Amino acid sequence: MSDSPTSLADLRGIVAEMEGRGAHGRGAGIVTGHAGLDAAGVVRGRLHEVFGDGGSGAAAGFAALMAFSAAAAAPVVWLRTDAAARRAPLYGPGLAELGIDPAACIVAQAPDEAALLSAAVDALRVVALGAVIAESVGRTRLFGLTGTRRLTLAAEASGVPLFLLRLDAEPAPSAAETRWRIEAAPSRALAADAPGHPVFAVELLRRRAGPAGSGWRVEWDRDARVFREAPLSGAVVPVAPRGAAGARRAHRVA
Repeated sequence: MSDSPTSLADLRGIVAEMEGRGAHGRGAGIVTGHAGLDAAGVVRGRLHEVFGDGGSGAAAGFAALMAFSAAAAAPVVWLRTDAAARRAPLYGPGLAELGIDPAACIVAQAPDEAALLSAAVDALRVVALGAVIAESVGRTRLFGLTGTRRLTLAAEASGVPLFLLRLDAEPAPSAAETRWRIEAAPSRALAADAPGHPVFAVELLRRRAGPAGSGWRVEWDRDARVFREAPLSGAVVPVAPRGAAGARRAHRVA
């Protein structure tokens, strides 16, 4: 990840250079290491909505980890509106703390949601990408049925998954394959009272291919690069939907 965000014009140049390179497994499930998440229908070539509080950064951290889990060694494009970037700049060392290589992340800013939508469609056409994240803050009608249908068609054509990160927004009808609400949750300290693994309270709000309403408390193991059930007071306890808040700030990032 460079120190300054890529302009949309520069991003188009990068996209042009990458077009035509090999595609990834279109429609294949994304393996996270957590049985519940793996069974939830998070597949490549689809749009996945991630909702959360922009203040804690948990939703951004979860979206980043899902995107990089999907990408393997391929690059990820992270698109952000100027409003999102002003609110919480991305922080390369924070990505590294999550086990993500910042050099594999191409960050670009868009002045508004309309430009973000257009840039995401362009990026999704590049089959060499591992994933795309598109981040906005607040309410907008642009990511309703019409806008998300455009994004879905582009993702399906290339096999590249899109994680539409909606901070401080409320869900509305869309063409998303899955919809998630993410909150931070308390982590358990490691040996010598070292900070614990990042923990997320995860709720599956919508799943086109099956039932939703499931919730988990999961932690991210950066060394194994997997999600797993988060232990609580020494026990592994599943969380009810809309679980408790806490966890690291993921937006710097994590």
